[in-house]
Amino acid sequence: MKATKEQKQAIYRLCGYQKDTKEEYVQWVTGDVNKTSTNDLSFEQANKIIKQAGGTPYKNKTDNWAFFNKDNGKHKYILSLCRQLDWTTPDERFGKVVDLNRLSEWLKSDKSPVKKPLKKMNARECSKIITALEGMIDTKFK
Repeated sequence: MKATKEQKQAIYRLCGYQKDTKEEYVQWVTGDVNKTSTNDLSFEQANKIIKQAGGTPYKNKTDNWAFFNKDNGKHKYILSLCRQLDWTTPDERFGKVVDLNRLSEWLKSDKSPVKKPLKKMNARECSKIITALEGMIDTKFK
């Protein structure tokens, strides 16, 4: 998910509206000296800059369809498939975790066979999601 307008504004404000400072933060968080715009930031990267600059990170306001039941085997398998697709995001505590925002956006998209939050899906609908993700993995590794 891309950085929000509010996050971009907060970064400018926290940098004292200094373009050079903002560009250095963007280069630092992206690890790419060619990126200098806040438009290049993901939601998580923008939050990392905000936190580093002394601000309060933003919470994702979009309703997340990827919330899952840790006791449901199909949900755990879906998370495994997301890892295989490299739908991950860095995490300070656990290293890499599944990017639930990306999974949520995919579930909402036309590419998903079932447009419904994961927790509201029955076993048959979860199986359709699994089949679609497995197909994406097959395509990726061909």
